[in-house]
Amino acid sequence: MIYLDHAATTPLRPEALEAMLPHLGAPGNPSSLHGAGRQARVAVERARSGVARVLGAEPSEVVFTSGGTEADNLALRGVLTGPARRHTGRGGLVTSAVEHHAVLHTARALADEGHAVTVVPPDADGRLAPEAVRQALTDETGLVSAMLVNNETGAVNDLPALADAAHQRGAMLHTDAVQAPGLLALDVDALGVDLLSLSAHKVGGPQGVGALYVKSGTPFSSVQTGGSQERGRRGGTENVAGIVGFATALALAEAERVETAARLAALRDALRRRLAAAFGGRLVVNTPGQAAPHIVNVSFRPGPAGPLDGEMLLTALDLEGVAASAGSACASGALEPSHVVLALGAERDTAAATVRFSLGRATGDADVAGAADALVRIVSRLDALP
Repeated sequence: MIYLDHAATTPLRPEALEAMLPHLGAPGNPSSLHGAGRQARVAVERARSGVARVLGAEPSEVVFTSGGTEADNLALRGVLTGPARRHTGRGGLVTSAVEHHAVLHTARALADEGHAVTVVPPDADGRLAPEAVRQALTDETGLVSAMLVNNETGAVNDLPALADAAHQRGAMLHTDAVQAPGLLALDVDALGVDLLSLSAHKVGGPQGVGALYVKSGTPFSSVQTGGSQERGRRGGTENVAGIVGFATALALAEAERVETAARLAALRDALRRRLAAAFGGRLVVNTPGQAAPHIVNVSFRPGPAGPLDGEMLLTALDLEGVAASAGSACASGALEPSHVVLALGAERDTAAATVRFSLGRATGDADVAGAADALVRIVSRLDALP
């Protein structure tokens, strides 16, 4: 199989699995005072320090979660609701129309609850323009949420500029950085962020674990109650094995980041060239020229026989042994075209015929060539259908 869906999930790294194994059958609860509990606590805190090193943060600023979706929810609600909102007096949110559904659906829920929510359209490259954020900010805005790397197109936001815009008006900045580890630098001070979400299974760690960076001093309220874990910021027994695997995978990805990013960028560019040469003006490349190195997102304009069926495109790719997607895996099964591609201005028929290829550690030249050749054959067959 040619696996080009790493933006959806990555294979578990053997090193992460090996680090997890001693904890999978261990009985210790990290909140217990006996020896087994203390051993579990040591493992969690060692992992917390490892995640913090990658971020250039303090260990106390790292909150472990069940994944990126929870981290996004926790960031928005932790700042804009409860005691945190009463402290700041600001419950408003500014975000972009191309965010992950973990942010957009939470934003919609907050709006239903009476919060002032502004969703800003992206620029032509799918980024959130700092000037557009400045215009959207009000004295009620408590938080701006903008992803570092778009999970569908690979567009990269200028977070330092967005942070300046937010901070000048007294708001904070959250970023969903789920697609960035191992590809872009994640120094939280350089990025200027107050909160940052991560997910283990996007970086070679296990599914079901993630983290939220919360800058020290940020007004923040626990959303999940029932325990004092994570310094009172997220109740619930920690997933010790998952957390250890996450920290192991993240550290390895960071150590390999420069080499991996350069290699994947070359493969990404080769794939773009192959597709452009094969399809010419019929192809719409949704990934901007300056983007993360692992994503190529393309759409097809209708051909002589009419629009292409996006679901048939992906099914045919699967039958050819190529695993790809139409966009966010969290929207799989949806009949609607990608909200991200639509926000870029595509016609519905074009947006519905979208394929996202996302590359990873195991991707090589033969995978790129094989995927491009398969897509050429498939489009030709679909165009010939009556």
